[in-house]
Amino acid sequence: MPKPNSSFVTEFAFEGFSSFGWRHRLVFFVVFLTLYLLTLSGNMIIVAIIRLDRHLHTPMYFFLSMLSISETCYTVAIIPRMLSGLLNPHQTIDIQGCATQLFFYLTFGINNCFLLTAMGYDRYVAICNPLRYSVIMGKRACAQLSSGSLGIGLGMAIVQVTSVFGLPFCDGFVISHFFCDVRPLLKLACADTTLNEVVNLAVSVCVLVLPMGLVFVSYVLIISTILKIASAEGRKKAFATCASHLTVVIVHYGCASVVYLKPKSQSSLGQDRLISVTYILITPVLNPVVYSLRNKEVKDALRRAVGRKPLSP
Repeated sequence: MPKPNSSFVTEFAFEGFSSFGWRHRLVFFVVFLTLYLLTLSGNMIIVAIIRLDRHLHTPMYFFLSMLSISETCYTVAIIPRMLSGLLNPHQTIDIQGCATQLFFYLTFGINNCFLLTAMGYDRYVAICNPLRYSVIMGKRACAQLSSGSLGIGLGMAIVQVTSVFGLPFCDGFVISHFFCDVRPLLKLACADTTLNEVVNLAVSVCVLVLPMGLVFVSYVLIISTILKIASAEGRKKAFATCASHLTVVIVHYGCASVVYLKPKSQSSLGQDRLISVTYILITPVLNPVVYSLRNKEVKDALRRAVGRKPLSP
C-alpha cells in the first residue's frame, strides 16, 4: 500500500550523469554521439548491402540484417534522450513516456537475444547438417524464427511494463539511471515489490539463461563437428564462419547477464549504469564492426558496392 501522506508521481527525472561537471558531460556527449552515429550508419550499411547483394541472400545474412534493424530500433529508444540528458540534466519524462521507453527497450533487447540464438542454430545446421541446410533453413523457417523472436520480445515487454507500472510511485521521482529500466523503477515504488522482483527474475532467466544455454549447446556440437574435419584449411574455414557471431554473443550476453542476473543483494545501481553504457552503446556498434571487418563475404560485398571489385556473374 502507498505510504500515508504521499503524493503520486506523474513524471520522473534521471540521475544519469548529473554528478559530473559540464566539461565531463560534454566529453561524454561527443563520445556517445559518435558511437550512436556509427551504430546507425554501420547497421544501415549492413542492411543495405545484404538487401542489394544477391551473394548475401542466405539465412545467415537474413538474420544479420534483422539483428541490425533490431539494434537500430533498440538504440533509438534510449540514446537520443540520454544525449539530451547530458546537455540538460534536469529534464523530466512523464510516466507514459517512461513506460513507452521501457517497452521498446525490452522488446528489441529481448528480440536481439533470440535473434542471436537463431543465428547460432543457423550455424549449427550449416556445419553439423550441411546436406539438409537448404531444406531446414528455408525462407519459411527463417521468417518463423525471426517473427518468433520479435513475438517473444513483445510478450515479455508487455509482462514487464504491466508489472512495473501497476505499482504506485510516491515522493521519490529521480531514477538512478539514464533511462527507464526495471530495477531502478522498482526502487522508487512505494509498495511491496517482492512479486515484481520475482517476475523480473523469471523474465531475465527466460530471455538470457535459456538462449545462452541453447547457443552453448549449439557451439559444443559445432566445435565437436569441426574437430572431425580432416583438413586444417577446412577447420579454419568452419571456425571463421562462427567467429563473428561468437564474438557478438559473448559481449551481448556477458554484459546483459551481469546487469540482470546479479542477485539483488549484490546490485549496485552505479555499477549497473556503467555496464549499461557498454551494453547500450558498445554492443550495437560492435555488430556491424565485427561482421564487416572479420567477415570476408561482407567485405567483398562492400568492395563490389563501391566499385572496387566487379560483380561476379
